[in-house]
Amino acid sequence: MMLKDLMLSMFSMILLIICVLIGVAFLTLLERKVLGYIQIRKGPNKVSIMGIAQPFSDAIKLFTKESIIPSMSNVGLFYLSPIFSLFFSLILWMCMPFISILFNFNLGGLFILCVSSLSVYSIMIAGWSSNSNYSLLGSMRAVAQSISYEVSLSLILLSFLIMILSLNLYNFMFYQKYIWFIFLFFPLCFMWIVSALAETNRTPFDFAEGESELVSGFNVEYSSGGFALIFLAEYSSILFMSMLCCILFLGCDIYSFMFFMKLGFMSFLWIWVRGTLPRFRYDKLMYLCWKSFLPISLNYLLFFFGLKYYLFTLIV
Repeated sequence: MMLKDLMLSMFSMILLIICVLIGVAFLTLLERKVLGYIQIRKGPNKVSIMGIAQPFSDAIKLFTKESIIPSMSNVGLFYLSPIFSLFFSLILWMCMPFISILFNFNLGGLFILCVSSLSVYSIMIAGWSSNSNYSLLGSMRAVAQSISYEVSLSLILLSFLIMILSLNLYNFMFYQKYIWFIFLFFPLCFMWIVSALAETNRTPFDFAEGESELVSGFNVEYSSGGFALIFLAEYSSILFMSMLCCILFLGCDIYSFMFFMKLGFMSFLWIWVRGTLPRFRYDKLMYLCWKSFLPISLNYLLFFFGLKYYLFTLIV
């Protein structure tokens, strides 16, 4: 019986990963279409009807191109870092809170923090193993940014977890049955979205890919399959962060169609921000994290901790 359960879990895991990868493919199409309309042009419209098969032709093009390896690079790490980058971004999806199968376990919140911390190393190794000044500088920027905003993300997540007194993401559904957390924690929700934008290296915080000064950043030496894997990892992280936003403060009604509509809207918000806002200045990015978000999130954390302790003493 245990073997059958394990096989069912493995099948469900593979099915979820395939669905995520297809979602990523069409998210890239949505991004190109939305950015096209924001910039008053059409976007992809040649491949199939209205460009609907464009992601698949892009995938075929990327994976069949010649892979160029820099002569001075550390080949093993150069190959492995995009694979690990995609692996970490996909393994995060295993804590999606389904009730029966998959890996919905009691330490889901801790699992997210651990795996998202590990993904920094793949970026660092990708930049370092290329043995190029541009990619090394891009990876240093990306790592500094990711580590900085991980601190604020962790503290904001802790505030939410203290309010439900559980690390299981599934419990967010019960606590948001009558009112969404976005109405109770509006400043924290806004800070979470901004920090998630910085964590996924998206505009206006895309300093890892500042083309004007870094030539595409840490992935400058990657081509064909390696570039495609880094690209997939980035967009998978965007979808995961959108899903996490829906769980934390938009209801977490995982069994309703509206959950996936909200997930789609949050993904659209990532693209909308990219088409609207200019890039931040690097010192202002760090100032925002360490001098604005960190004190505010710490104060909220202490406030919620005190509130829960006070309510607990009232009940006892």
